[in-house]
Amino acid sequence: MQRACVMLANAQVSIELPAQDAEILPGVHWGRVDAFPTPAYWAYQVIARRIESQTIRYKLGTTLREEIGACLLGGHGIPASIGLAAFEHLKQKGAFAGDPPDEQNLRQWLSEPMLSGGRQVRYRFAAQKARYLAAALLKVARESAPSAGRLLRDWMISVPGIGYKTASWIARNWLDADDVAILDIHILRAGVLAGFLDSELTVERHYLQLEQQFLDFSQAMDVKPSELDAVIWLEMARSRATVESILRELPESSFKRRHAPSRPSVDASKPHAHQLSLLR
Repeated sequence: MQRACVMLANAQVSIELPAQDAEILPGVHWGRVDAFPTPAYWAYQVIARRIESQTIRYKLGTTLREEIGACLLGGHGIPASIGLAAFEHLKQKGAFAGDPPDEQNLRQWLSEPMLSGGRQVRYRFAAQKARYLAAALLKVARESAPSAGRLLRDWMISVPGIGYKTASWIARNWLDADDVAILDIHILRAGVLAGFLDSELTVERHYLQLEQQFLDFSQAMDVKPSELDAVIWLEMARSRATVESILRELPESSFKRRHAPSRPSVDASKPHAHQLSLLR
């Protein structure tokens, strides 16, 4: 058994976790609670946030249409600030209310300058994302969306430009779905480093296998997958230099060739910044 504590203003809460050499899954050890990024470390982070009543806000829209827009306009190398700016710009145009706009209007709106952080910016993929978003909004308008996580995810992947990751992101955000996983670079790196994801699998070819491994890990830790995903994403995104340093020390492998950086980056670590939107 290993112990850790959470310091509150007027109290100290003790947390007990399995011994570091105990297995959480076959061949996967809990590891030290103070060693980033072991399974024990992730368990502590989830529990500590619960005790501190610190939540990570990941829902981005107030309707399914808005949630689809926010998720589809972000990710895939688009900076979070630009994705959010594009979402707010389209929201002001009325893109997510009333009859769904056509591709031409969406492309025109996304091509306009928009404000982000007090400055004007441009959205790089206006034509491509306008086509995808027009198809997605039309589908929502014409069909009845499922109200269960994986069903909604599988319903969304029929839309051009929406794959498993984006569709899972929409389902998790909108329905707090715990039967899907959002397998982006941060979750993949965390899973490989902690040992609960197979480093030889890729999201392009083995998304559902990797997803099941993540769900199995969450179940073994006895935490909600949506909660664990949000905690891991935030910590990994905020500790990039540390993560990249660890990756460089790994033995040569196909995963390292795919995901390890070629040069150092500036660490953006800000521990315990819990009240953030996850635009991945």
